[in-house]
Amino acid sequence: MPKPGPGLRLIDVAERAGVSLATASRALAGREGVSEEVANRVRQVSAELGYVANPYARTLAGGSSSTVGLIVHQVDDPYFSEIAGGVIQLAGEQGLLVQICHSGRDPEHELRQIRNLIAQRVGIIIVAGSGYGDPRVEAEARTVLAGYQHAGGRVAVIGRHALGADAVLPDNEAGGRALGEHLLGLGHRRIALVAGTPELNTVIDRMAGVAAALHAAGLSLDDMPIVHTDFVREGGRVATEKILEEHPDTTAIIALNDAMAMGVLAVLRERGIPVPGRMSVVGFDDVSVAGDLAPSLTTIRLPMPDMGRMALELALKPPTSRPRRRPTGQQLIVRNSTGPAPA
Repeated sequence: MPKPGPGLRLIDVAERAGVSLATASRALAGREGVSEEVANRVRQVSAELGYVANPYARTLAGGSSSTVGLIVHQVDDPYFSEIAGGVIQLAGEQGLLVQICHSGRDPEHELRQIRNLIAQRVGIIIVAGSGYGDPRVEAEARTVLAGYQHAGGRVAVIGRHALGADAVLPDNEAGGRALGEHLLGLGHRRIALVAGTPELNTVIDRMAGVAAALHAAGLSLDDMPIVHTDFVREGGRVATEKILEEHPDTTAIIALNDAMAMGVLAVLRERGIPVPGRMSVVGFDDVSVAGDLAPSLTTIRLPMPDMGRMALELALKPPTSRPRRRPTGQQLIVRNSTGPAPA
């Protein structure tokens, strides 16, 4: 006889009551399709055994939810809106709905969103955006998602995470290296870096790529002005003001995403600093408006809509014993915001 407690499963209740797993689930959820006599028997057995309903298992026994939960760091960031577009497009083709949640790059809030989506019985959860450099930050989320997956829920992530799930991996380090090599090839040596918060894997990996390019040229990231601030447009503005004040001889600025690069360009325009004549600027991601800026932005192109589709495609596949990895590739897009270092 199964023992009461957290390890007790719905299948134990179903077997004891002499019904199918789906019937037991419907009975405990109060759904139609179960006679009152059978429903009463299932509830009585459940009470006798001390069974506590598992929301994931209930979802799966009654049929997978048609909703995909998508968690992004910043809903108004074009990077995430383009990823969401890819998820929504494929979801529409598959007859699925998409619910978008915002984490604000706060791991505790991200965990709350994960719990909320599970409570709403979504069939798939996609976490888009960077993981965190310290895997302990995601330990509780990993445990929660492991339980969700064990019960049949599907999970995929976009970015480098410690969540034990299928992952779409942007080539952040290779892209950072390409940006560094591009500016060094133009003769720039007084380069400043506008970065997001240092705890994010995306920032860590992109900085590692820049560092590799500098090292190959006999330079060091340690000698380079680096400003860590919010990974948004306003963060780019704040960082640029600091760079211009403390390092006025800078000739090039690397912004680690396009949103920050837009803030960089805005400050330079307000200060009357010519781009690229006096200052070259690069970004990362190649959001849809990057080519329409004035000047148009040199950046690393990531296939954001395809990344969204790839993540949902992974989640729709049958699970495997080990998480799958899908790299995205990257491409340097040279536009008008970069030019030779001034004499």
